[in-house]
Amino acid sequence: MNRKTLVIAAVVIAVLLPMWYVALHGEPPSEEIAIDQSVSEIQPLDGVLDTPNKLSPSQVGVIVWVALFGLFGTLAAVHRFMNRAVRPPDPDATTDGGRTGWSWIDTDHRWVVEYHDATESVEGLAAMGGLTVLAIVFAALFTGEYLTLARTQYFGLYATGMFLSLALLTVAYYAWFLPHVEVAEQRGHEP
Repeated sequence: MNRKTLVIAAVVIAVLLPMWYVALHGEPPSEEIAIDQSVSEIQPLDGVLDTPNKLSPSQVGVIVWVALFGLFGTLAAVHRFMNRAVRPPDPDATTDGGRTGWSWIDTDHRWVVEYHDATESVEGLAAMGGLTVLAIVFAALFTGEYLTLARTQYFGLYATGMFLSLALLTVAYYAWFLPHVEVAEQRGHEP
């Protein structure tokens, strides 16, 4: 494992362990209020995962920190995916101060360092098509859940699937269908 990754993991653990210790000594769990099953078949608290009914503010804080660290790791992984897997080194790329002929970007104090044209590959088209279908399916499930009789326990799951597929659709478009341009600019120049 990389040394930088170990340092980051140690910092995250050093922050989360004391927070989790405090969170464990929070409010006691509350009692679940159930619907009379002889009257109705609806189970609004039923879900995919067995989750607590009530969380203390300390426990919510820990969950938020874990979610933020997870989001940061996801963003870093997506960025690496876009730069390494989709844009491999291109021998035809313009590099090291090559002029592109774009008057709005090539000036005496600003120039293109690296330019990779968009790959526009079949894989990108397939990924975007699959993610579009996935977003439509989750949107339909979300709408269907809303229109049925009070079965609202999967709203969060369907909304998460819909928003993640839309976010990955944006990532796929950026990775496969937009050119990559790196620009250098001279700082501190006189106007």
